[in-house]
Amino acid sequence: MLIVSLSVGVLFSSGVYLLLQKSLLRTLLGILLLGNGANLLIFVSGGLKTKAPFGKVFDQSFADPVPQALILTAIVIGLGIAAFFLVLILRASSSTGSDDVAELDRE
Repeated sequence: MLIVSLSVGVLFSSGVYLLLQKSLLRTLLGILLLGNGANLLIFVSGGLKTKAPFGKVFDQSFADPVPQALILTAIVIGLGIAAFFLVLILRASSSTGSDDVAELDRE
């Protein structure tokens, strides 16, 4: 459990560090790392159990399906946002010749 908690901390701190950079591509990578850290945090908060959330025996502890459904939805939405942001980065870099945020302010 300690390793998973440290992994969440590393993902969040790396994501925030990359978000503070001036490059748009690094900003995208920071957003992706923050999303993965949030997904891992939700997954761990749901509990790490080995049983499937369905079955005939109700006296055993089963995994909660709600965090898993939230994470699956967040992954799909995150990939859509990442694809859209990547297209915006490519368009901005082709028009300015750089993916630096300061270059976009001058245009």
